Amino acid sequence: MTFDLDEVEEAFRTYWRTGAVGEDWDAWCDLFTEDARYVEHFFGEMRGRETIRAWITPIMLDQYPELYTVYEWHVASPDGRVVVYMQNRRDHPSGSGAIDFPGITILEYSGDGKFGFEEDFWDFAGAQRATADYADACSTIDPDHREKRTRDDWGDGPDWTRGAPSFFERSASRG
Repeated sequence: MTFDLDEVEEAFRTYWRTGAVGEDWDAWCDLFTEDARYVEHFFGEMRGRETIRAWITPIMLDQYPELYTVYEWHVASPDGRVVVYMQNRRDHPSGSGAIDFPGITILEYSGDGKFGFEEDFWDFAGAQRATADYADACSTIDPDHREKRTRDDWGDGPDWTRGAPSFFERSASRG
């Protein structure tokens, strides 16, 4: 199937703004088809929008609330495929710098603003190092840092890829 490239780009920007920037995981799930397939190489394969929803909400809001996603680049094609490279980021508890590990997501657009497939790849060894480094920094600098959910460094991407300096400020601005 072929799509207008502007349609694919707009669907991707909505996907990014809703999930990575807005962290509105319920609305983000609505951007998938009912029968979407999601392959996450650590957590497993999921089928169906509601299965994705049941997985992503506790992962992002409860299990890893300090983690946010920083856009690096993406490419889209008229066949509906989008590839995006990002950093999975935690702000350093000292208030200076970040603790990152890279990831790549492949999406397949299905039309009508919805995606039917997502596959995530991320640096597992880098994620383990980043998690350990963050835990060590929290224990010596700020044991409560994780719950602050800071988002201090959104990178140098376009305006639509950047959000507020904390999860709580972004949540309040959504109404």
